[in-house]
Amino acid sequence: MKIVVRQAADADARLIAELTRAAWAGKVSVTSSGHRETAVLVSQHLRDGGGFILLVDAIPVGSIRWLPLDGETTVWEILRMGVLPAYRGANISQHLIEAVIHHGLETGVSELRLAVRSDQPALIGFYSAFEFSLDPALEYTHANPLEPAPFVMRRLLRD
Repeated sequence: MKIVVRQAADADARLIAELTRAAWAGKVSVTSSGHRETAVLVSQHLRDGGGFILLVDAIPVGSIRWLPLDGETTVWEILRMGVLPAYRGANISQHLIEAVIHHGLETGVSELRLAVRSDQPALIGFYSAFEFSLDPALEYTHANPLEPAPFVMRRLLRD
């Protein structure tokens, strides 16, 4: 199995929207906005922040995005990570989160933040393995107001 993570381009917006919807189907609550992901929104995210696509044997199987926090360009919020169901269980999603961490370090980002849905608390342990820690004082700016507030985690990349 050959695993490659590549930076997403604007031309990938439709692919990423499709990957997100397929990865979240049956996994994330139907009230999540990720189920209504559009290429237009993905394109905007890629322009304002960035993203990566995960390929296994040259087949796109997952993606992740980030956006700078309003007013704090050195703080990124990670959003919409997902891997297709057929590729879960092999720990390949770690390549996506590691790619964002390394890219953040290379570009001088001071902090990464992410949200864990309240109905998926097991993910807290997953992200803790990448040195993210819970911070109840933080709010996730991309939280869906129709759902319970997510747990917010952060990782400092530099002081």
